[in-house]
Amino acid sequence: MDVLRTLNDRGLVYQLTDEEGLSRSLSGGPVSFYIGFDATAPSLHLGHLVPLMAASWLQKAGHRPLIVVGGATALVGDPSGRSAERTLESRETIGGWARSISPQFRRFLDFGPSAAQLLDNSGWLLGLDYISFLRDVGSHFSVNRMLTADSVRTRLEKGLSFLEFNYMLLQAYDFLWLYRNHSCTLQIGGADQWGNLVAGVDLIRRVEGAEVWGMTCPLVTSSTGEKMSKSMPGGAVWLDPCLTSPYDYYQFWINVDDRDAVWFLKLYTFVPIEEIEDLSALRGDEIRRVKKRLAWEATAIAHGQEEADRAEAASEALFAGSGEVDAAPCMEVPRSRLDSGVTWTDLFVETGLCSSRSEVRRLWQQNGLYSGDERIPQPDARIGADQVDKGWLLLRAGKKRYFRVVFG
Repeated sequence: MDVLRTLNDRGLVYQLTDEEGLSRSLSGGPVSFYIGFDATAPSLHLGHLVPLMAASWLQKAGHRPLIVVGGATALVGDPSGRSAERTLESRETIGGWARSISPQFRRFLDFGPSAAQLLDNSGWLLGLDYISFLRDVGSHFSVNRMLTADSVRTRLEKGLSFLEFNYMLLQAYDFLWLYRNHSCTLQIGGADQWGNLVAGVDLIRRVEGAEVWGMTCPLVTSSTGEKMSKSMPGGAVWLDPCLTSPYDYYQFWINVDDRDAVWFLKLYTFVPIEEIEDLSALRGDEIRRVKKRLAWEATAIAHGQEEADRAEAASEALFAGSGEVDAAPCMEVPRSRLDSGVTWTDLFVETGLCSSRSEVRRLWQQNGLYSGDERIPQPDARIGADQVDKGWLLLRAGKKRYFRVVFG
C-alpha cells in the first residue's frame, strides 16, 4: 500500500514538513509515529477522529502507532486554536480523564507488544528538573520564532500566559523523548498543531542531528459551517456511549448535510475509494443510501457492528413510523413524578433533546415538539397518567431526534 497516497486520496493530509522524505521513509520499512491527545475531557469526541483514522490507515500499512495521552501537558493547556486560556483542572481530574479516554483508542487501533503502544507523557514530563530542561531544551528555541507561530501570535492581543507559552517546548520534548526511546520519526496532529510539530522536528534535528517528519490533518468543517469539535453548536458528539449513545451517534452521521456525505465517507470510514466513487454518482433521494452507509460504518468503527445494526434498525423503524423503538435512547423516570407535576418541558430538557427550557419554547413555536405522532399543544402543561397508557412516551424534537421515556 502506498499509504501516503491513500491518506491524500481520502483527504486526511493537510500539511507535511517534507513529503518526499516522508514518502521514502514510509516505503522503506515500518515507521514508528505518534499522535498526542491531551486529557481535557472524560471522553474523546468527533474532533479526534481524523488523526485517529490516519493512524488506523498507517497501521494497516505496517507502521507502528504510539498514542500519547497528555496527562502532563493537559496540566499546562495548549493555546492552539483557542481564544482564551483553558480552565486549570486538578491533577486528580486530569488523571481520571486520562484513564477514561485510554480504552477508547482500542476501537481504532490494535495494541500489543509489537503493535500500537499507549503512553502517558506524565511518565517523563512530571519528573523533569526545570533548570536542566531550560538548558537542554529551552536553549534551542528562539523566542522571536515562537512568536510567529499561529498558536502564539493569535493569542498575544487577548493575552497569553507564560504557562501556555511553555506548551510548545513540552510538545517538542515529547517528540524528542519518543525518538530516543521508541525510534519515533513521525508526529501527526491537527492543522492547528503545525507550529508545535515543526518545533519538535527542529529540536530533534538540532539535538540529535536526525531527520524526522511532521504531518497535520485538516480541521474539518461541514458545508453548513459547523466545526467537528467539542464546541459544536448542537453539543459535542462523544465516543463514550454513556455520553452519546450509539443510536445518537448513528443519528448524527445519517443527518449530515447531503453535500458532506461522500466526503465524510472518505474521512471517517474504511470504505474503499472505488466504492465511494460509485456512491458519489447518486443524486436526489438516493443520497440517503450514502448517508446510511456512512452512519453504519462510522458507528461500527466506534461502537461495534452489533450496536451499528441496532442503531440502524431503530432509525429505520422510527423513520418508517412503525413504532419499533426498543433501540432508541431511553430514560426511566419514577411514575410518581406524574403525580408531582412533570411537564413536557422538563422531559425534553432532561432527555437532552433540547439543551434548555428556552430551546424547548423556540422549537415548540416552530411546531417541532411531538409525543408519538401528536404535536405537543403546550410544553409547560403537566403530563397526565392517561397520556402514558403504554407505560412510556416517545418524544420527538424536530423531524428525526427521538427519545423514549419509560415510567417505572
